[in-house]
Amino acid sequence: MKEAEVVCREIGCGAALKAHKKAWFGQGLGPIWKDDISCTGTETSLSECMPDLWGPSDCHHEDDVGVECAEIPEIRLANDLNHCSGRVEIYHEGIWGTICDDDWDLGDASVVCHYLGCGNALSAPQSAHFGAGSGRIWLDNVNCTGTENAISECPAKPWGENDCSHSEDASVVCGEVRLVNGPNRCSGTVEVYRNKQWGNICDNGWDIHDAQVVCREIECGYALTALGGEYYGQGSGTIWPDRIDCMGNETALRECSKSPHEDQSCDHKRDVRVNCSEPAKIRLVNGLNRCSGRVEVLHEEQWGTVCDDDWNIKNAQVVCRELGCGKAISAPQGAHFGAGSGRIWLDDVKCKGREPSLSNCKLGVWGSHNCDHDEDAGVVCSELAKIRLVNGLNRCSGRVEVLHEEKWGTVCDDDWNIKNAQVVCRELGCGKAISAPREAHFGEGSGRIWLDDVKCKGIEASLLDCNLRHWGEHNCNHEEDAGVVCSG
Repeated sequence: MKEAEVVCREIGCGAALKAHKKAWFGQGLGPIWKDDISCTGTETSLSECMPDLWGPSDCHHEDDVGVECAEIPEIRLANDLNHCSGRVEIYHEGIWGTICDDDWDLGDASVVCHYLGCGNALSAPQSAHFGAGSGRIWLDNVNCTGTENAISECPAKPWGENDCSHSEDASVVCGEVRLVNGPNRCSGTVEVYRNKQWGNICDNGWDIHDAQVVCREIECGYALTALGGEYYGQGSGTIWPDRIDCMGNETALRECSKSPHEDQSCDHKRDVRVNCSEPAKIRLVNGLNRCSGRVEVLHEEQWGTVCDDDWNIKNAQVVCRELGCGKAISAPQGAHFGAGSGRIWLDDVKCKGREPSLSNCKLGVWGSHNCDHDEDAGVVCSELAKIRLVNGLNRCSGRVEVLHEEKWGTVCDDDWNIKNAQVVCRELGCGKAISAPREAHFGEGSGRIWLDDVKCKGIEASLLDCNLRHWGEHNCNHEEDAGVVCSG
């Protein structure tokens, strides 16, 4: 029954009534992906239950399970990669339909997010931001205060009465993670939204990789520190019973692996906290992952697109470098990832391909263009970067970490010198090497120490082109983690 509760919660269908076995609703077809699922009943998604393993299974379709939930949800979100952002669709008279964006604002979005158990509303995109729906447009001129329990409780035009098309479909972006009690929204104690309540995370196993995911999810640049303790004050209420273990390349904390705490001594003195650098200034949306999609830039606290006039692979390379997404594969034009909405901030961007950030390229006046959104520029990057600098003042300084076998690890400082640092700075597009700090100058890492006795000539394009020992072979501890400071 606990597993059924999680299923009903995830799809927004109220409480679980029954958990059926033995193909109660008939046998399915194709692969059987999960077996031996065990939920506590508090999870927001079935993917959070253990084990985190997908097929094959030793079951047959005569063992297929089913669930009966209390009700069909009033609201769902469509056309995005997670269940907490997307185009708003509402159920009425047995048919799903959309909501027109006339008067659509953050108060309306807040009601949707709370109804779905998705935390706070971060934004209320208009103009079919997540793609145009089809069929009925059920509501128009919705005017919620933000305190209602459901959209149907908010004032609006009569059902089905509107003067809209699906190019005006309303959307929401909700946030399941926030930082509180800090000096700004990008620093503070971590809180996670589950089961329609906010709770804290214990510092057992918490590290910079976990913090990096938090910063990315709330669009606050990169992680500067990941600490436990009560620096920003103790929380109150629930402490979620999970140890979180992120690789650091996930787009949201819910994608990280979770396991029960072995340490049962957690209290609010051990609430985790994060300091992020600043809000991200660039992102890729509507792609298959965070390293592909339509290019959007932040200016005057508003996201907007880039016109594809003069858009080329050199521009794309700078975007991929800035996002830590490897090399540019292509620079699609013509709104390849869908037309954006709102402002078109940049046009006629001209990069040499070596710049660390799109803002360092030759740009016109912000907001000046002769384009519309069917000319929005896109980018496809190769993959996540294989090297990064963490715990420094910016992305161009910090402890050196490399990705191997899908795990981040550090580099030992034996033979570490300015030539090695120069290669790291070049690979990251961070200018020249200023120094090559040793002895965990930027704090001790955790987990694997992947490299030792690195010997670069200083002219290599990547640290992996240097003379290296076997991966994981070393005689070091994390007190010898190598660092780099680049010019920027």
